[in-house]
Amino acid sequence: MTGPEVMDVAREGVWTLVLLAAPTMVVGLLVGLVIALFQALTQIQEMTLVFVPKILAIFITMVLTMPFMGSLLSAFMNRISELILLTG
Repeated sequence: MTGPEVMDVAREGVWTLVLLAAPTMVVGLLVGLVIALFQALTQIQEMTLVFVPKILAIFITMVLTMPFMGSLLSAFMNRISELILLTG
């Protein structure tokens, strides 16, 4: 493989990682923002209040997006396998 081909694979890998992490990160951000707003409005300053809802929301998001994540990783692995077969 040449340098540009390696960079293309690396770019595709980073892009795959971003697409995999985006749903869970966005949900975690939104849940954290809503809870922070709730804490600011009610003046409840409990530090552990954020963790349980955020963990549950991220877990539910991961369960719901698992087919998307699996197909995305499968497509990436197929692409890598094709490159290995072509260069090998």
